[in-house]
Amino acid sequence: MKKRGQVWIETVTYTLVAFVLIGLVLSFVKPKIEELQDQAIIEQSIGMIKEIDSIITEIKEGGIGNKRKIEISLKKGELEINCENDSILFLLEGNYLYSQPGEIIEEGGIEILTEEKGRNYKITLTKKYENLNITYFGKEENKIISKSPTPYTIFISNKGGINQTIDFELN
Repeated sequence: MKKRGQVWIETVTYTLVAFVLIGLVLSFVKPKIEELQDQAIIEQSIGMIKEIDSIITEIKEGGIGNKRKIEISLKKGELEINCENDSILFLLEGNYLYSQPGEIIEEGGIEILTEEKGRNYKITLTKKYENLNITYFGKEENKIISKSPTPYTIFISNKGGINQTIDFELN
């Protein structure tokens, strides 16, 4: 009877030791995985802003009334259409340190700013349009597009005007 009880005690002890080891490994590996995911999201977002920029250039050269459709998937972060400053921003708060905090770097016409926010970092990607007037549904109001499991459909059109108005519509 004593041997049988000892086997159960050993089994429970080994199981607890295994769970503790698994927990320790996950506590070191999970932050690194999240950091790599954030890095991939930033790289994809830079590509997304470049794609939006190429569509804006295309419809600007195409003339008044030109309109294009783009589908945008946001799994993390926010896309902001900033009509007041005529710019497009992508904001992400995560574990990945993209650049030195407080230092603005430029990549393909996109300004990238990393800020420390506690244990995390806030990364802001900004594409400015100084010679264009950016609007949302014909109005000078900002629009924040949040993460979503389904892709967004955005229509970008050239409305013309003195400063060449580029209008965004969200469906």
